[in-house]
Amino acid sequence: MGKYISYEQSGVSIDAGEDMVRQIYSAVASTFGPRVIESRNAFAGMFRLDYDERLFKKNYKNPVLVACTDGVGSKIQLARKIKKFNTVGIDLVAMNVNDMLVQGAEPLFFLDYLAVHKLEPKMVAELVKGVAAGCREANCALIGGETAEMPDTYSTGDFDMAGFAVGVVERRKIITGETIIKGDVILGLASSGLHSNGYSLVRNICFKQAKLKMTDVLNELDGVVLGDVLLEPTRIYVRSIIKLLSQYKVKRIVHGMAHITGGGLVGNIPRVLPKDCDATIKKSSWPKHKIFTFLQKAGPVEEEEMFRVFNMGIGFVLIVAEDFANSIAKKLTKFGERVYEIGRITTGTGKVVLK
Repeated sequence: MGKYISYEQSGVSIDAGEDMVRQIYSAVASTFGPRVIESRNAFAGMFRLDYDERLFKKNYKNPVLVACTDGVGSKIQLARKIKKFNTVGIDLVAMNVNDMLVQGAEPLFFLDYLAVHKLEPKMVAELVKGVAAGCREANCALIGGETAEMPDTYSTGDFDMAGFAVGVVERRKIITGETIIKGDVILGLASSGLHSNGYSLVRNICFKQAKLKMTDVLNELDGVVLGDVLLEPTRIYVRSIIKLLSQYKVKRIVHGMAHITGGGLVGNIPRVLPKDCDATIKKSSWPKHKIFTFLQKAGPVEEEEMFRVFNMGIGFVLIVAEDFANSIAKKLTKFGERVYEIGRITTGTGKVVLK
């Protein structure tokens, strides 16, 4: 009989997986609320839709579950370049929960999937700690996940992430954009920078065209390290939007919302517009983060392409009743958002008009 071989000799370490689980448990548990039914050895996560009456009692009369899945894209390649793994997990959560927020849904729980060439417990722990930080920020529980070690599928140092979120909204409170009318005001919430879209173009400009390094300090970015700007986490808008919606329980003053991801303002706002309405946006109505100016000049990139690829400084949009626009803007500012009136709804054919 020939020499015995093991799973670890084939590239997969069971011991490393168990070590990783030990390292991440406290971070994962920090996201649990009273609706999580905790069981360390379970094969699946469990979550009560309603609170126990002895705790807080939060009942839903006609609940609709809302689900999302998304990834971080090639932004993870930049994290790998400088071995900074504690921010892209926040991006992963943000890309999901900001999407479900568009329909007025409160995020309930989150699951992550991580695929790696080789399981390095410390690196994976940093990634998952980032996911947990995003979940805490979004008020949702991280109740499950999977880490797959696949040396024959991924090259040395490579990894990929995907996330899955489930939320809930009362059926009568679902926001679809159907009530948008001419004269509605468009409010834009500031982004934290690039968020998690357009990084193939970013990498092309910064590293192929301009021959820059992640560690370079750029005067065009006020002396900030390039890598820090490129890895700035996506802003999570959950707390402010859910708090806003909870204060208008009778009047439907928020007519539509959009998460500004790939496609920018021109690609995402039309997804919620009625066919007989346009969103007329005034480009000078908000300050642009310097990273966008830098990328446009360094490319160079045409302005139209910039608005098709990047959020250009606006990460989330609300389309609201004109009479309530000022009060909504004040509330969102109080909740910590930078709010700009960026346009109006006009008669049209369901597109964005930039002026």
